[in-house]
Amino acid sequence: MINANGNFQLIKQNYLFYTVGQKTNEYLEKHPEADIIRLGIGDVTRPLVPAVTEALHAAVDDMARAETFEGYPPNAGYDFLKQAILDNDYTARGIRLDIDEIFVSDGAKSDTANFTDMFGSGNIIAITDPVYPVYFDSNVMAGKAGKAGVNGEFSKIRLMPCVAENGFAPDIPSRRVDIIYLCSPNNPTGTALNFSQLKAWVDYAIKHGSLILFDGAYEGFVREPGIPRSIYEIEGARSCAVEFRSFSKTGGFTGVRCAYTVVPKELKGRVRDGGLVSLHKMWTRRHSTKFNGVSYIIQKAALAVYSPEGKKQLKENMDYYLANARAIRECFAGLGYRAYGGTNSPYVWLKTPEGYDSWSFFDHLLADYNIVGTPGEGFGACGEGYFRLTGFGTKERTKEAIERLKR
Repeated sequence: MINANGNFQLIKQNYLFYTVGQKTNEYLEKHPEADIIRLGIGDVTRPLVPAVTEALHAAVDDMARAETFEGYPPNAGYDFLKQAILDNDYTARGIRLDIDEIFVSDGAKSDTANFTDMFGSGNIIAITDPVYPVYFDSNVMAGKAGKAGVNGEFSKIRLMPCVAENGFAPDIPSRRVDIIYLCSPNNPTGTALNFSQLKAWVDYAIKHGSLILFDGAYEGFVREPGIPRSIYEIEGARSCAVEFRSFSKTGGFTGVRCAYTVVPKELKGRVRDGGLVSLHKMWTRRHSTKFNGVSYIIQKAALAVYSPEGKKQLKENMDYYLANARAIRECFAGLGYRAYGGTNSPYVWLKTPEGYDSWSFFDHLLADYNIVGTPGEGFGACGEGYFRLTGFGTKERTKEAIERLKR
């Protein structure tokens, strides 16, 4: 019999959103007449915009002709897409990157988890709490979290509380950490780091030789001035940060799958003999070994995101979701709840009312209002007593949810 990876036994048996779906389905089995409004999982509901679907159709036609057929895609992505990413997301903001520092993939979730392959043993890893569960779980699965404690703690992970008292922004640690996970605009709290907050993290990383893993999957929802869309807007970030971006929410690609990761050539790591290695070269090797690239058809669709028509159509979609989130936040605020987010992010973060923990509040909304959200406890210990709702529903269903709540 084979030896299995015992680290899998150290995480919760089910992924958070699997549990949410399971509990919802169990309720529906008992109450098949229930009209459930799902505002839990952050999945888009608006269809792909015309600019993207037209590009998909044209790319399928390309694959049907011998002279335009494409086989295996380049592992790191076609230059036509990477150049568009470079021009629109970075050069237009005054950020200098090389085209081969961009790696196209099938999702930011995959890349943030896969980047643990770059880590040796002994790193101290700082992760915000509450947090997107993948950051924490992937390090435990890969054996990078250290020894497990009795309360779900690990010797190599330092959790950084993000609570109302610090504006849901992690404080700079008093002790040295090696790897830092940041997400802005944040999932689940919906808050975003401003320039001075992000600069403090870059300065810390440069001083201590730390690496920042910056998840910018929701940057397209930023509407307030003073909020960086990329960590590379901060001077010095090239020497200390990897950035993950996704077309899932900004382009409506949750069912299509395309993303990219930026790994600057300045990034270094130290190996056992004390020598320095290039993280860019390591990721290039890892990417080409374990990933076979995103299809030509999907990359052509992603290219259309950057067309004038695509930009206009997608901004309308994102404004639509933000309007839903704002309406949800205003509804709960009007009912006396403390509600956050919904300004630069499609997520609303609620303080549960007295007498409810996050899962009992989930049960309350499901049973009494037929509304599904996500319990904050699933995002970490500091998420207990909070609840996440998303603006990704349709306008009509979001309005219906609000009317139910007000009644």
